[in-house]
Amino acid sequence: MQRVDTPEILDSDACPAGEVEASLRDLVRINRWFGGAATTAALVKRVAQRVGRKRLSLLEVAAGSGGVTRIVGEMVARSGITLDVTLLDRARAHLFDGGRAVVGDGLALPFNENAFDLVSCNLFAHHLDPESLRLFVKEALRVSRCAVLINDLIRHPLHLALVYAGFALMRSRVSRVDGVASVRRAYTPVEIREMLAPILSSDERLEISTHYLFRMGVIVWKG
Repeated sequence: MQRVDTPEILDSDACPAGEVEASLRDLVRINRWFGGAATTAALVKRVAQRVGRKRLSLLEVAAGSGGVTRIVGEMVARSGITLDVTLLDRARAHLFDGGRAVVGDGLALPFNENAFDLVSCNLFAHHLDPESLRLFVKEALRVSRCAVLINDLIRHPLHLALVYAGFALMRSRVSRVDGVASVRRAYTPVEIREMLAPILSSDERLEISTHYLFRMGVIVWKG
């Protein structure tokens, strides 16, 4: 299945506010039910275990409403981990779920070096072409102290079929159109490794895992 980089409606400034909110609520529900939030929670717990800390600051890039990150916080809290979360999105209209929020560009993060323990993104990587994805990882490494977390879809024909089958669960027309586009433009774990491994320094390390349901989790460990 070849990657097809099709623009998504939610990325358009022309998307009506009501459709934006409905689609973002669909995304929160889908991430809760089908492994998205659980994938990020697993990555956070992996880092917390390795660095031996129970409290971590986290910048969520392309955070949308912030609802998924809130669910992740609830999940890791069951393991005694506390996240101090800052949300960043390019559009103020997306950031409607409360919390500390900043409007900014994910490829030019408006923060100093080592500002957060973790820089995380969920369903952001597939929006980026390879060059932009590498730029994001470099920026995220600059801003993070411990690691960069990437949670994204895995491109696969069966995954695409499941999106079509799940149309009934999506209340927004935008979610249905964008859901198909997201799987078509997603990367595979092999592609992610080939893109990111060459840009890492000798003391930085790439760790990729697969999760339910057609999700990949990437940890870029900072040296």
